[in-house]
Amino acid sequence: MNNRCNRWQAITQLHLVLSATIILVLCFCFLGTGLIASAAEMAEIQQRGYLTIAVKDNLRPLGFKDDSGNLQGLEIDLAQHLAVDLLGKKDAVKFKPVANRDRLSVVLDKKVDLAIARVTATSSRSRIVNFSVPYYLDSTVLITKDASVQELKDLAKQKIAVLNNSSTIAKVRYYLSNAELVGVNSYEEARQQIENNAVVAFAADASVLGGWVQQYPQYRLLPIKLSTEPLSVVMPKGLQYDELRRRVNEAIARYIAEGWLQQRAQFWGLP
Repeated sequence: MNNRCNRWQAITQLHLVLSATIILVLCFCFLGTGLIASAAEMAEIQQRGYLTIAVKDNLRPLGFKDDSGNLQGLEIDLAQHLAVDLLGKKDAVKFKPVANRDRLSVVLDKKVDLAIARVTATSSRSRIVNFSVPYYLDSTVLITKDASVQELKDLAKQKIAVLNNSSTIAKVRYYLSNAELVGVNSYEEARQQIENNAVVAFAADASVLGGWVQQYPQYRLLPIKLSTEPLSVVMPKGLQYDELRRRVNEAIARYIAEGWLQQRAQFWGLP
């Protein structure tokens, strides 16, 4: 089982790296043809002097409010770093907290310039918006507070909570076909199920469960990834946004190469 898990992770991560490389190559090749319609949108942002970016404000450790009400987290750091690159100032950004259902629509409706709000890049979503090079590779993991659970095999025939109608269900069934899945409607409901000993573990996104561990230190993540998904900046389609997209992609590629993104992810306790 562990060998199959490791092979699956290696193949998935290789595909993501190749995909990110292809995105960059296509971006630079296209821009090199001279087919950019206009840099008006980037010029407009520079003229007004700030970016408007949709973020999460309730999702530790990606985007959340600290005790003083200030926005913190990996995605907030990324937004401010992009503001420095594009406009020369860390505070040249206005944040717009959004619900999950609005993360794409605010970009489509031109209410924000970008969205950095834990959005997974998918082929279906790419039909209506553009995605940047991935800034973080999220994954499906398991969380528990049962000390006897150390490996996947320890969860055989055990009860595991999963979010109803989530893609996590298929992933857990693939690796733990003999486990009993218990559907829940929220992360809080999952925690209550664990506290009440109704389930042994909960399977969900590492980016969210990493923050859960910070809030509830009695929990721990199993060091096994069931899948890997790229989190990317949501950007508008259209030739008039090419300059903005190019600069965002170049900046993120540089943050990855320099190790800055990895350092910030580690700082925020992301697995």
